[in-house]
Amino acid sequence: KLTVRASLALWAYPQKDDSQQIEALKDMFSNENPNCFLRKNQIKVYIDGLLDSTTAAMEEPYVKNLHLPGISDNRGLNIFDQPRLAKYVKELQNFDNNKGYDFLVHAIGDRGVHQALNAFDESWISAGTRHRMTHLEQVKPKDFDRFQKLNVIADFQVAGNFTKPSTRDHIESLVGKDRAHDFIPLRSVYHTNAHVTLSSDWDVSTINPFVGIQNAISRGHQSVNVKDAVEMYTINAAFAMRQEHVVGSLATGKDADLVVIDTDIMDQNNEDVIHKTRVLQTVLAGEEVYSTEGQNLVNDVTCEVFENRAENCQDGHYCYTNP
Repeated sequence: KLTVRASLALWAYPQKDDSQQIEALKDMFSNENPNCFLRKNQIKVYIDGLLDSTTAAMEEPYVKNLHLPGISDNRGLNIFDQPRLAKYVKELQNFDNNKGYDFLVHAIGDRGVHQALNAFDESWISAGTRHRMTHLEQVKPKDFDRFQKLNVIADFQVAGNFTKPSTRDHIESLVGKDRAHDFIPLRSVYHTNAHVTLSSDWDVSTINPFVGIQNAISRGHQSVNVKDAVEMYTINAAFAMRQEHVVGSLATGKDADLVVIDTDIMDQNNEDVIHKTRVLQTVLAGEEVYSTEGQNLVNDVTCEVFENRAENCQDGHYCYTNP
């Protein structure tokens, strides 16, 4: 019944014994099942916290000081530190007849990003890993090109309103004007030829990729073009899931995964309305799993309830759910 291709990122809990947890994760690995779209082939690790709570690991102290207990230098904290992350990567990226997890590392502060890259550098192997770091809100310029050099995928989220340049004052209140200037350096990292993906971080931000595309092309000096943003959501994301040979683009021999939409988002005249794009049809592996035919789409000032949950209407978005 699953109508998405899903790669679960199994949680590595910081409070658990490393040896026991590593062995348990090895037993849970599952990468190929021809009868199911579900994979268990990634590990999720937090290396630091969040900017808003001043817990993301930073090289220099925050401008804002919440006087958090246990953080005397006001530079955030590590949940997994660099040596521990490197240990997990070494143990789990290649084991038992070439089974191996790809890692998905939450890294927000510039120190956390640097430490995670160091851990991947320390545990690097030439076996085609596709480790990924996500959020990347503060990255030092010295680390921009390391994603490409280490073959680490850079995963950004720009769909949330808090990521827009117009809300930069809030980021400045946390880290100061200089560090806020390159908040979420999407273009800077992409232009190093790194593998870059865009994702939602739902439910922190909307799951709607068209909002993300709209915001990705509207980030001032950190903008990308529409084509690049679409590829970050499609073929680049398929690469991160190790499924680019099956999906991610329309090509002979690939599965027919596609959506039909009501707007030509490649037309420059439509760049300001990409976020309003509606999906008319969804096809998964050649089978239609969603269609608006026969349905009444609600307008942008009303809401409809699906399974007792009200979907909020905002910013001109249409209130319908893609099952």
